[in-house]
Amino acid sequence: MCRTLAAFPTTCLERAKEFKTRLGIFLHKSDLGSEAGSVGKFEWSSKHNKEGRNFSEDVLGWRESFDLLLGSKNGVAAFHAFLKTEFSEENLEFWLACEEFKKIRSATKLASRAHRIFEEFIRREAPKEVNIDHETRELTRTNLQAATATCFDVAQGKTRTLMEKDSYPRFLKSPAYRDLATQASATNASPSQGSPAEPSHT
Repeated sequence: MCRTLAAFPTTCLERAKEFKTRLGIFLHKSDLGSEAGSVGKFEWSSKHNKEGRNFSEDVLGWRESFDLLLGSKNGVAAFHAFLKTEFSEENLEFWLACEEFKKIRSATKLASRAHRIFEEFIRREAPKEVNIDHETRELTRTNLQAATATCFDVAQGKTRTLMEKDSYPRFLKSPAYRDLATQASATNASPSQGSPAEPSHT
């Protein structure tokens, strides 16, 4: 495991650099289909997201729980950037596809999208095949015969668990995220970076 700059293997340094580069791009405009972020590359300002958190608070929240990471657009973009450096982004992309799939209300569109997701992520030798067991794959195949909003729930749950237990801890330990968290902590501790004081009403 990489701990200090002096001890970094070349490959680790390259991956950390690639992560930072990708993260800067993703935070500016995520290629996952999200809206362009209101924060630019590593912009440590007091701008707040819809949950009332500014960017530095958002970054620090990612280590509190996997749910908070997945609930943050910037967090998802950062995690996706990290997974790309490990060539394992298919699990997150499948999870996101399932989340969008559940929002479909048209039965015709639901069935069509279900088959597309299966072909892209579930079937053997799929372009972005996720790591699930044979039983789950076959259960999902059976569910497609009468597609509903829940037909991917088991497969989605297993890929989520895999990410939370495997990829997520490595993301938090990555030099790039640690650097981000350090900057975020410093920003939160600086009075000049805080939110403007409320005007007094006399």
